Amino acid sequence: MIRGRAGRFIGRTCLITGSTGMAASAARAIGAEGGTVFIVSRTPGHAEALAGMIIADGGSAAWYAADVTRESEVEAAVEACLVRTGRIDAVFSAAGISGRRFGDGPLDAATLEGWETVMAANATSQFLVCRAVIRRMLEQAPDAMGGRGVVLTMSSTLATSPSPKHFATHAYAASKGAIEAFTRAAAAFYAPLGIRVNAIAPALVATPMTRRAQDDPEVRAYLARKQPLAGGPIDPEAVTPAALFLLSDDARMVTGQVIAVDGGWSVSEG
Repeated sequence: MIRGRAGRFIGRTCLITGSTGMAASAARAIGAEGGTVFIVSRTPGHAEALAGMIIADGGSAAWYAADVTRESEVEAAVEACLVRTGRIDAVFSAAGISGRRFGDGPLDAATLEGWETVMAANATSQFLVCRAVIRRMLEQAPDAMGGRGVVLTMSSTLATSPSPKHFATHAYAASKGAIEAFTRAAAAFYAPLGIRVNAIAPALVATPMTRRAQDDPEVRAYLARKQPLAGGPIDPEAVTPAALFLLSDDARMVTGQVIAVDGGWSVSEG
């Protein structure tokens, strides 16, 4: 497990949506650095297990089951976090899906169900989670450095570096492009109020969501060329240091940025 500088999150609460992959890696690392982690996931078993691992490692964690595409459930989850911890210092809005099985694909073949499902799970969920958290952050007194909170969203390299042969999922790319625009607009508006908003944009990471690609020999050979720093799928823990940097005071002068963690994807021919 990635372990950063000891104590970077002591006294801070981070709400994380998602309970596997990059979300799980970040949650465990924040717990190891002294932070209280509040996990929100639509899969209770995964969330409970992740919280248990953080506690077993000596950290502090709690969880709440919610579908982050539903407004009422997001509001309830955020309130539950506040009741438990009293403050939300950071949110890592990492939950999302790949919509191929719902009908996402090239534009001429994609279905309306695929488009709406992906946009709801990836873009609308970010809106609901970030809105709920920012509303609470605005009510919080600034910390010693003048900050009220930190927001980190999840984009993808496919928002800006398409891969038409292997990853022609146009609704997914559009949802991630929307997240980047949303992130910059929110960052500009809330910077004077002491709230930072950034995004990370990974390439293909070895998570449950990317299992189909990982199991395809042709795609794996492509990734070995397209992500030369990783030589294949990126380990979730290789993304964690960038996420923790942006969520911590190390990045207190950073807002409105999209940080690519892509193993070389955006600068490689593949």
